[in-house]
Amino acid sequence: MADASRAAGDLRLDHVTKRFGAFVAVDDLVLTIPKGSFFALLGPSGCGKTTTLRMIAGLEEPTQGRVRLGEADVTHAKPYQRPVNTVFQNYALFPHLDVFENVAFGLRRRRVKDVQKKVEDALDLVELRHLARRKPSQLSGGQQQRIALARAVVNQPQVLLLDEPLGALDLKLRKQMQIELKRIQTEVGITFVHVTHDQEEAMTMADTVAVMNAGRIEQLGSPPELYESPRTTFVANFLGQSNMVAGRRVGAGNGDIVVDCHGQRVVLPASRSGTEDSDLLIGVRPEKIQMLGSADAPSPGSNALSGGVVSDASFTGVSTQYLVTMPWGQDLTVFVQNLGAGDRFPVGDRVTLAWHPAHTFGLAGDAEAGAEIDDVPVVAGAAG
Repeated sequence: MADASRAAGDLRLDHVTKRFGAFVAVDDLVLTIPKGSFFALLGPSGCGKTTTLRMIAGLEEPTQGRVRLGEADVTHAKPYQRPVNTVFQNYALFPHLDVFENVAFGLRRRRVKDVQKKVEDALDLVELRHLARRKPSQLSGGQQQRIALARAVVNQPQVLLLDEPLGALDLKLRKQMQIELKRIQTEVGITFVHVTHDQEEAMTMADTVAVMNAGRIEQLGSPPELYESPRTTFVANFLGQSNMVAGRRVGAGNGDIVVDCHGQRVVLPASRSGTEDSDLLIGVRPEKIQMLGSADAPSPGSNALSGGVVSDASFTGVSTQYLVTMPWGQDLTVFVQNLGAGDRFPVGDRVTLAWHPAHTFGLAGDAEAGAEIDDVPVVAGAAG
């Protein structure tokens, strides 16, 4: 019964397409967002994430397909007819109203009873009741963002849409608000749909992330699943950094695949290969790699690529980030954690890169190993 009840409140996009002239902003999107979840749409500018959000909000109408909220088909419903609220990047607070009246605005328009208690509860949720009589101009950016959130939550929508809500904040405040947003979502239990191009935001807050590219979902899953087991080169490169090395399958056995990479052999679990092709890309995250000097030997059973030369070293505090030029001319990235002991590798050192086979993943070899994530041209009215 609980599962049926939750499904009744799920947000569903059934084969939704949105075109602006000849440009396809969202392409046959099929998506279910479970009731009460924190869901992120992640991708570069022009990938269709904001257009998707606007169709959920009722600010754009799909060219094809249906938008359903529980049992209700809201595809053609006006924004005010939907149990949905949106928090925008610019907050959209009324400058002439104080904090209390900003939060109370929607309640008063709907003639809701007991406005005082509902507003105070919402301000308590964002921990800003003491600022109730200040004007928005007297608040910091982070405080304005919280008030915009309180104003949306006080209306008790079934779905809260967040369109790059932290984009205007500085880095430190953005990180604090990531924690706050997750806390608030957990407390109120409302479905949050968060649009962002910032992979750290999505990974920090969301239960489930949909990585979008060119109007389609490349991969959907939990943050650890997407990070550890990307299925496409786009996802591997968009969610953090990945080293992708071209190779050819030369053997298999005991649940593993053996790959020849420029004359050196690498092993990966067959379960972590997303392709059956002979040619493939083997991937490994920079922080998974151990850098070894000429006097050190890899641990037994490790993958190892030898003959690298350190071409750049950048100390960032928590780690040193190295570029290592391999014998075939490709630069690989290695993050070495700052443990407060040992010398850093100077530029020009010859090194071997070693890592555990379980940290290797395999992808189809028809994509470029160093594929970059470029912004897609934005058509008027189709940003995001």
